[in-house]
Amino acid sequence: MPDPEAFILANTRLQPVPHAPEISLWLADEVTPIWRLTEEELGEMGLPPPFWAFAWAGGQGLARWLLDNPAEVAGKRVLDLAAGSGLVGIAAIRAGAASALCADIDPFCAAAVALNAGANGVTLAFTDADLLGGVPPDVEVICAGDVFYEQPMAGRVLAWLTEAARRGTRVLVGDPLRTYFPKQGFDLLAEYAVPTTRELEDDAVKRTRVWTPSGKP
Repeated sequence: MPDPEAFILANTRLQPVPHAPEISLWLADEVTPIWRLTEEELGEMGLPPPFWAFAWAGGQGLARWLLDNPAEVAGKRVLDLAAGSGLVGIAAIRAGAASALCADIDPFCAAAVALNAGANGVTLAFTDADLLGGVPPDVEVICAGDVFYEQPMAGRVLAWLTEAARRGTRVLVGDPLRTYFPKQGFDLLAEYAVPTTRELEDDAVKRTRVWTPSGKP
């Protein structure tokens, strides 16, 4: 890829996150143009949407929860799984986390996370490794926003997060009632009405919930 940072700067603009306006991100205003340009840049058609270019409802809800409940992450090592823009990682650092590792396999995400971290005056680590293929890392909190949108990824994520929770890691999930979110096994922590766009979602406001594994089958 020639220059992902230049691509992001040329095709997005820095703007506040609707449900967490304390944070600003480099975001696209429309889905179709940035999606098409991303496919052209990578020379591959049929790619998933550029998740890094939008503030998805689950991530917004999770970011809001962290900002409003800083004791959840204060002084702790945090993993932002499927980080996309790095929104949740930024919120974690803003809430007092000792460190935040953003993980995403999208080839644009390293640049997006770095740009967004810089825009918000925080430091984030990044990995493009597929963490779901191994043991959950040695962190105290794992945050996952909008990870239950398709199968079979939802199944892999659920098994991995369940194992992390079994090992004693605090797991926090932000989800706007996606199709593949588990019907049981999670406790509700908060619910928000998150502004979004009909370009991304089926409604201009998404009912978004923050959950943690209950430890029950």
